[in-house]
Amino acid sequence: MHQCGALQPFRFFTGHTADCGREIDPHTIKFSEGFKERMERRAVAKKRRNLGHIDYPIVLVVGLLCAFGLVMVFSASYYYAQNTASVGYDGYYFIRKQAMYLAIGFPMMIALSFFDYRRLEQFKLIAILVSIALLLAVLIFGQETNGARRWIVIGGQSIQPSEIAKFGMMLYMASFASKKYKVMHSFTKGMLPMLLIIGVICGLVMLQPNMSMAVIMGLMGYALLYVGGCDTKQMFLLAVVLAALFALLAIIEPYRLARLTSFVDPWKEALGDGYQLIQSYYALGSGGLFGVGLNNSRQKLLYMTYGESDFIFAIVAEELGLVGALLVLFAFGFIVYRGIRIALLCRDRFGSMLAGGITVVFGLQVFVNIGVCTGLLPTTGQALPFISAGGSSMMIFLAAMGVLLNISRYNSLHNQAPVVVDKKAARSVKHERVHA
Repeated sequence: MHQCGALQPFRFFTGHTADCGREIDPHTIKFSEGFKERMERRAVAKKRRNLGHIDYPIVLVVGLLCAFGLVMVFSASYYYAQNTASVGYDGYYFIRKQAMYLAIGFPMMIALSFFDYRRLEQFKLIAILVSIALLLAVLIFGQETNGARRWIVIGGQSIQPSEIAKFGMMLYMASFASKKYKVMHSFTKGMLPMLLIIGVICGLVMLQPNMSMAVIMGLMGYALLYVGGCDTKQMFLLAVVLAALFALLAIIEPYRLARLTSFVDPWKEALGDGYQLIQSYYALGSGGLFGVGLNNSRQKLLYMTYGESDFIFAIVAEELGLVGALLVLFAFGFIVYRGIRIALLCRDRFGSMLAGGITVVFGLQVFVNIGVCTGLLPTTGQALPFISAGGSSMMIFLAAMGVLLNISRYNSLHNQAPVVVDKKAARSVKHERVHA
């Protein structure tokens, strides 16, 4: 075989027209150039589809916290559930529900890590309207517990609308601030519209009443206003107004004032409003350095109520000691650190705002729960993410982690900048070769 004939297929793809004893048809050259352009477009599309690497450290830490939560929920709830008629004297009642929520929520987190977070922006209006509708519905149809309506029962499952509204408000505010960033310094065009949304959502939550959740959502909104570019002087004045409003709301309601006074001196109401905090102190003090041992807590033996949810950190400290409590704090701190890093490295404003909002809410929820257990904050009912028993909190936070993972993937440092093909130059070269 002639040597040039052996190389003919390569000349077909590369467009070379070396002299091999015959002339190649210009149409063949045109076809080969078109083939090269298609290959270039496919390469560009492949790079654009490259999402980077999933943030395995976050997945690992969240998975470990969820698994640890299953163990602690079982330890904290078994004796209580076995001796409580409302759950059918079933010691496995809470662990079974927690495992079911985790079996749904964790795969959902992984699935959302593949869903382009930028598509969420088109659902911002739906998210805020659904949030408002759910908060109105819970005031009318909600299940009343201890004088508050915070839950809607659907198909035998309890849903906490404020958990959904928290992230619905975040999505709307992140989208608004990213699109209106040029006018965010203006009070009427930037801050005021977002304050109206914060006021409506937090006001409906206060009517349940659920002041602790309203405070968390208000602080999240304040953080998004600041990150979004609102004027510093306006932010300072807003902080003063919010602090005064918080003090007023705490004073005008007798039960809130009682909680504040019991928080300052729980021993004055040792059998009343200060009872829970005192039992938490006993649990924390009994743990020592290494704890009394897993499943050996004494405070969970019907001394402390809500040990599987609101006060589960006290049970962790009692059974695993200071060492176990610090390890849990380190895990939460690691997630907050990664979330801040993702927000700072994000290449678009919407993703940065969304990642920042998720991180702020997560960090605030952890701080409030642990602050209550240790006496730093007044007693309130907020779950410890991934550890406390509770389906709504578990599902919502796992979904939020999925979105955070997706933001990380799309803005991964491993991603290379997409290759830009100069189509005009390519067409010019192609035209010259065809008419050569």
